[in-house]
Amino acid sequence: MSKTLIIGASGQIGKMATELLLKNEQNVVALVRDKSKLSDLDSPFLSIVEQDLEGDFSNAVNGCDQVIFAAGSGGSTGTDKTVLIDLWAATKAATYSKEHGVKHFIMVSSIGADDPDAIKSDLKPYLVAKHMADEHLIHSGLNYTIVRPGTLTDESASLEVTTERPNDRSKAKISRENVANALLHIATNSFNSNRIFELFDGDKPIKAAVK
Repeated sequence: MSKTLIIGASGQIGKMATELLLKNEQNVVALVRDKSKLSDLDSPFLSIVEQDLEGDFSNAVNGCDQVIFAAGSGGSTGTDKTVLIDLWAATKAATYSKEHGVKHFIMVSSIGADDPDAIKSDLKPYLVAKHMADEHLIHSGLNYTIVRPGTLTDESASLEVTTERPNDRSKAKISRENVANALLHIATNSFNSNRIFELFDGDKPIKAAVK
């Protein structure tokens, strides 16, 4: 059976995705800085690697067929952590994955990462980091899926999404639970080509929207 490494498995989306994969009896390696944050998870399909993403975490990739990068520096940190986690750790993850023969790399990116100059806000350093990490993955030689969610919310999963950006910017949002369920769908299905798409709450079942 395949094994998926989830980088950032104690974060909000990362932990939701971890729980969903485990419920579907998927082998998961959870990479976290503090394993106590996963103390409530108990599954024979789970192994935990405690490692700081600012260091060398290449050993965590060993034996994994698939990687989900769901780590993030968080909104309360400075630009330095944005560079070290959202850019540098993400690029290292792709490099390690290529070296270890990973078959599929799933990147949780962000709306606006395609063109950071189009966004005039304090988020620009974050979007630049996401853009550069995405570009590194695109040129890595890995098979990849890049998911660019809209503004994240804490609403319950509707399990209905769209990959079409709404005309009304206030509707360009998605619940973290919907993102996690989309990651489950991507991680447990085979796709024939590399893909980059935005993701928002919508009116189509995830299976139909994320083809």
